[in-house]
Amino acid sequence: MALPIRRIAHLDMDAFYASCELLRYPQLKGLPVVIGGGRRKEDDLLGKLQAAYPDGEWNAETFAERLDLIPVDFCPRIEGYTGRGVITTATYAARQFGIGSAMGLMKAAKLCPQAILLPVDFERYRHYSRTFKSIILDIAPVMQDRGVDEVYIDFTDVPGGQREGGRVLARLIQKSIFDATGLTCSIGVAPNKLIAKMASEFNKPNGISIVHEADLQTLIWPLACRKINGVGPKADEKLKGFGIQTIGDLAEREPHWLVENFGKSYGAWLHEASWGRDDRPLETDSEPVSMSRETTFERDLHAVRDRAELSAVFTRLCEQVAADLQRKGYEGKTIGIKLRYDNFQAVTRDQTLTEYTADAKQIRLIAGQSLKRVDLSRRLRLLGVRVGSLVKAGTAQPPIAAYSETPDQDPPQVNDHEQAELLFPLD
Repeated sequence: MALPIRRIAHLDMDAFYASCELLRYPQLKGLPVVIGGGRRKEDDLLGKLQAAYPDGEWNAETFAERLDLIPVDFCPRIEGYTGRGVITTATYAARQFGIGSAMGLMKAAKLCPQAILLPVDFERYRHYSRTFKSIILDIAPVMQDRGVDEVYIDFTDVPGGQREGGRVLARLIQKSIFDATGLTCSIGVAPNKLIAKMASEFNKPNGISIVHEADLQTLIWPLACRKINGVGPKADEKLKGFGIQTIGDLAEREPHWLVENFGKSYGAWLHEASWGRDDRPLETDSEPVSMSRETTFERDLHAVRDRAELSAVFTRLCEQVAADLQRKGYEGKTIGIKLRYDNFQAVTRDQTLTEYTADAKQIRLIAGQSLKRVDLSRRLRLLGVRVGSLVKAGTAQPPIAAYSETPDQDPPQVNDHEQAELLFPLD
């Protein structure tokens, strides 16, 4: 009896954050909507509604239950936005104007001033993420979690996983998720993870794409090299410098040429990827290597003049990382910071303890030490805290009270230690 053909699916939720918001704001369906910026200003919106409807129709007790009844004209627009917010995601209607993830809201306001602005609600998105993944596991038990809105699924031995190349099972999963949540997803099914991820982009939104080994030249080779997960902007630019525009162009290059120009490991991988070869298994028990929290400020902050605000933010980030660790049952021993200056230059520093911790005060103490190794005379755009080298809580060796520093990632900058001590006191 012949072994079943390997069928791997990549499932990507469609405009996930935006779609979650449209579930409670169905009146915005089909309109350009962007998700990002600060917290929801519900009090301001409620005040406007109460002023427009003085008969008491709107009140604080029932406001959250009536979001679907808010007239579209009352929803905030991004026209004239002047803050420092960044877009997390946008509806497909907004993307038609060139708006995309990680774009500044000020730029988006120029591209589509009529777009409606909704702030992020991560708790809501995590709820729907857990829900759709639970539905998948009930149907296909071998799943690799790839983040809040995407997963890989092994269709190979699942009933229906071989029918029509996996289309039958993909339709079942799509329908089950939609029936339970009202959300749509796009699924690509292929011989491996590499091609499945590319295939899931073919028919967005709410599409299913099936790719077989025989389809490599017709469906994969015409794509740009950047479509390969693992080819970043720098590698893509270098490939273009050699006249390599498509995956098919890449496949024509000899392996030894790729190794000579891109290194032994990466060059060999580029050759395999261009020919659609990928034997990686699904990682169903992968453990996180780090947890982090960061925030981008509405305006650039200075270590001295904005000491109180920065200190409060720094403490909150440490507390949030500690809460994440404790909730998920992890401890870490590499504690670091991330800064982005007003010129967008990013700097990271970290220190590695000989003990593991998930304590907010300890994290703040050690993260504060790293601030002595960066330039705090410049204005800050972003601040982040990270804990790495994670292990399951309680599995580490008994702690030792000392710690050692890891080498700087780049030459030391001119530091202002007094500003660091003032901003982030260590006692």
